[in-house]
Amino acid sequence: MPGVLIRSLPPRARLPLKRLQRTGRRALRALGRAGSEVHLTYVNDRRMKSLNARFLGKEKRTDVLAFPFDEQGPVPLLGEVVVSWETAKRQAGRLGHSLEQELHLLTIHGLLHLVGYDDRSPLDAQLMHDRERSLFHQIVGDSPPSLWKDLLSA
Repeated sequence: MPGVLIRSLPPRARLPLKRLQRTGRRALRALGRAGSEVHLTYVNDRRMKSLNARFLGKEKRTDVLAFPFDEQGPVPLLGEVVVSWETAKRQAGRLGHSLEQELHLLTIHGLLHLVGYDDRSPLDAQLMHDRERSLFHQIVGDSPPSLWKDLLSA
C-alpha cells in the first residue's frame, strides 16, 4: 500500500514523527502523487555528513537530501528524503521559529526535489520556494516570517 514510511536515526531523537508523516502524505496528494510511496528519514549531523560525502562528494553536513527512485511496480517508490534534525534545530534557533516548523519546511522541500523541483539557479530556486511556501500554508498552516528568512541566500 502506498504511503509515507518514516523513521528517526538515532531513534532516541524526540521528533513529531506522526505530524511529519501527515505532512508527507498531504504534500504527496497536493503534488498529484498520492499513489506513490516515500521514505522520510530524520538523522543527526554525523549521519547526514556521511551521506552527503558518500552520495554527493561533499564533506560537510546539510539540512536535507533527496534521493529520487521513481521505481515502477505495484507501488511506485518516489524516493527518500533525509533531513538532519540537528541542523534543522540550529536553523530554527538562529531564525527564531520552532524546530517542528523547520522540520515541516525541510520535509516539503525534499518532497519537491523528488517530484522534479530544483533550486540550483536563482529562478528555479524562487519557483521552488514559492511552491514550498504555498504547500506549507496549505498543509501545515500559518508560519512565522522567520521561516522564510534567508531562504534564497542559504
